Amino acid sequence: MEKGLLLFVFIIFPFITYSQNAGNALSENNIVRDTSKQTDLIDIAKRILKIQPKTIEEERNKKVYFSILPISTEIPGGGNALITATTAGFYLGDRDSTYLSSATFTPYWNFKKRFGLPLRTNIWLKNNTWNIKGDTRFMVYPQYTWGLGGGQPASDKVMIDYNYIRFYQSVLKRFKPYFYAGIGYSLDYFQNIRTDDPGLEKFTGYEYGTSEGSNSFSSGITVNFLYDTRNNDFNPIPGSYANLIYRVNPTFLGSNSTWRSVYIDVRKYISLATKPRQQNVVAIWSYFWTALDNDVPYLNLPTIGMDPSNRSGRGIEQNRYRGKSLFYLESEYRRDITQNGLFGFVAFASINSVTEENNKFEHINPALGAGLRIKFNKGSNTNVAIDYGLSKGYSGISVSLGEAF
Repeated sequence: MEKGLLLFVFIIFPFITYSQNAGNALSENNIVRDTSKQTDLIDIAKRILKIQPKTIEEERNKKVYFSILPISTEIPGGGNALITATTAGFYLGDRDSTYLSSATFTPYWNFKKRFGLPLRTNIWLKNNTWNIKGDTRFMVYPQYTWGLGGGQPASDKVMIDYNYIRFYQSVLKRFKPYFYAGIGYSLDYFQNIRTDDPGLEKFTGYEYGTSEGSNSFSSGITVNFLYDTRNNDFNPIPGSYANLIYRVNPTFLGSNSTWRSVYIDVRKYISLATKPRQQNVVAIWSYFWTALDNDVPYLNLPTIGMDPSNRSGRGIEQNRYRGKSLFYLESEYRRDITQNGLFGFVAFASINSVTEENNKFEHINPALGAGLRIKFNKGSNTNVAIDYGLSKGYSGISVSLGEAF
């Protein structure tokens, strides 16, 4: 725990500057931008259907913004599925002093036995006095696993299947402008874990949470610290973000074993824009995720693509690298193509590394890619994100609503 906190301070210090603003005010960079001269897919649909657009004043006073995107795409473990991504952005207070709250629901189904019902929420109460986060999922979730460490060849994998229930909730109270602290509860229930031959325990050489047909149950309390100067997590404007989550899973709350973990997440958004309403941003994201005990269930170990938002490692197959600790760093350049903001592009690159059996980082795993952005809803600044990423032995296209980070 002490090492995790020291690392958190070391990483976060260069990114954070203290604000002198009043507790219920947002800095100039965080005020919602005027979107009257922008165009989105909703505007185009209204023109085609000859629907009278709302006045500028009505648009500015709007409190809720919806985006919906039915797509067909690849899912973990191979194959295609129908995914309906729905996002809602809404204000629970004056938009000059309250961040945009968000809810994202992305059910998927492959018309057979694979399906998922994930719902994520990030709620900001009036004047940002409280922040309430939620992540609830029910999934039938087959995917490949490559065991532990980062040196295995791409072909050295086994299919693992299980049913998964997640229930994460946290409540944070503001104690200083942009700074929050609070507690939460996290539950992970992996049911009927099963694999192809030779079996997960033999394949990985790891004994916790790998027995054929077993269940893995973890129930824990989290302590959360947050610093956030962004006003929109669908498409953050220049600002900073830092989050520390310390989790303890005692057996008296039902966990199969007592174990602890630390997750540290830092992000910085740097504007290069020279014109009003122009998207020209460099975004940087880094996280460090570590298990503090030796008997953490296999499926709870830090894994690429399994961060809280499941957005890391574009261009790397989800679950490809797993270890007791994971370090991740990504940078992305975001730029408008058209002046009305309808089209834009991104270019990104990342590296990650997980610890080996000797608890040392020995392999660096890079990935890179580029993507197209299409403005779906200018009110919430939500984009349709179409990304192509590649890494050694893998490449893939992903389609989603909102930015990766």
